[in-house]
Amino acid sequence: MQNNLSIFNSLSRQKEPFEPVNPPFAGLYVCGPTVYSDAHLGHARPAITFDLLFRYLMHLGYKVRYVRNITDVGHLENDADEGEDKIEKKARLEHLEPMEVVQKYMNTYHKTMDQLNTLPPSIEPRASGHIIEQQEFIKMILKKGFAYEVNGSVYFDVLKYHDKYNYGKLSGRVIEELQSSTRGLEGQDEKRNSIDFALWKKATPEHLMRWPSPWSEGYPGWHLECSVMSMKYLGEVFDIHGGGMDLQFPHHECEIAQSTAALGREPVKYWMHNNMITIKGQKMARSLGNFITLDQLFSGEHLMLDQPYSPMTIRFFILQAHYRSTVDFSNEALKAAEKGLGKLMKAISTLNKLKPSDTSTIDTGKLKEKCYEALDDDLNSPVLLSHLFEGVKYVNSVHDGSEKLSSAGIEYLKELFETFVFEILGLKDESATKGDEKLTEELMRIIIDLRQAARNNKDWSTSDKIREELNKLGITIKDMKDGVSWEVE
Repeated sequence: MQNNLSIFNSLSRQKEPFEPVNPPFAGLYVCGPTVYSDAHLGHARPAITFDLLFRYLMHLGYKVRYVRNITDVGHLENDADEGEDKIEKKARLEHLEPMEVVQKYMNTYHKTMDQLNTLPPSIEPRASGHIIEQQEFIKMILKKGFAYEVNGSVYFDVLKYHDKYNYGKLSGRVIEELQSSTRGLEGQDEKRNSIDFALWKKATPEHLMRWPSPWSEGYPGWHLECSVMSMKYLGEVFDIHGGGMDLQFPHHECEIAQSTAALGREPVKYWMHNNMITIKGQKMARSLGNFITLDQLFSGEHLMLDQPYSPMTIRFFILQAHYRSTVDFSNEALKAAEKGLGKLMKAISTLNKLKPSDTSTIDTGKLKEKCYEALDDDLNSPVLLSHLFEGVKYVNSVHDGSEKLSSAGIEYLKELFETFVFEILGLKDESATKGDEKLTEELMRIIIDLRQAARNNKDWSTSDKIREELNKLGITIKDMKDGVSWEVE
């Protein structure tokens, strides 16, 4: 986090703009996905990171408004405001309407986020639903003199902004170096400077997504949406803005410039960036061709995998590393995460079966305090997990008879695991789910066998009755040549 401060201590002391509020308020804005492809492992990391933050703030008693945007327009293929819109490109390839592409991949994104047990945000606005607000924001920036219009497009004047403010303060970029390193690309000749960025782009004749504006029929620049939607739902100044490290520059740097130019002050108190997932030291990304989708991870159907991995294994794998450090993907790392998660869940199951002793030989007194200290120290989930595994050690030592725990000690550990493992870390015991699935399979096998026996005896009324009752429960059975299949509608 910015300046490595404890955000939780700082938030508790903040007095504006939300005083008096009881419970205290925290505004959290996170850059969500550009929805033109299936969710991959790279999407999982920010989702889980900010889900952990969301959960912990609520646990501390904050009323959190968590806004995660959906980019469904204006994200071009490079940051020089040129190239084809990624969603339009996908729409042409799949012969779909652009919003059909958006809906298709939003559905799969939400499905995989549910599997990872991430809580839904309070608000999930879409860029295409805020075109008017984005145009009004551009007018504010033009009025302040920090933007200019050329041939129906509007660009942000970075050098003029830098003369009054400091462009590059978040990422540490030096503007002279940016000028010298920015390549001249087709279409940039209408900009005053190569480092200026688009607030509004005039649409070319073949461009599918376009809206009327005072300047042209066109569409907003990518960076604009987050400035506009964060201000609409969280106010001109809000607490925390998050996203992946790759968004720090230019996206978040441009956000700061836009909002400061329009409003005269910076919009965000704390910036929080999760680092990347790598494979063999290289960033995992669709553009590099080394990505792996979450569905492939769950099914095991990928050349880089030798087995499927459950959603909770993926969540545990990501939580094992501090959000600001890179995570290197490999089969071995996932197997180690699977083993660690299994050990944790087995200890929790064992704890529920322990018989208390009259006295304790284990001092659990400071374990909970250490868990809170880990999270208060820049959301340090790996240190938190190390403390939880200290609790696992206690459980196993009591189970094997080398230590004793009183009833109070057992209840202490139960509360500890319930709070930090399930409520805050958001992990689930998947073995219970697998057991339920196995039980369902066995019950359906018995029901189908009973129905088949009725059919063999020409007891059609019983056979039909079984089918009808299953239909009422949303279960459809189909008589096939090679047997009977069933599915839940």
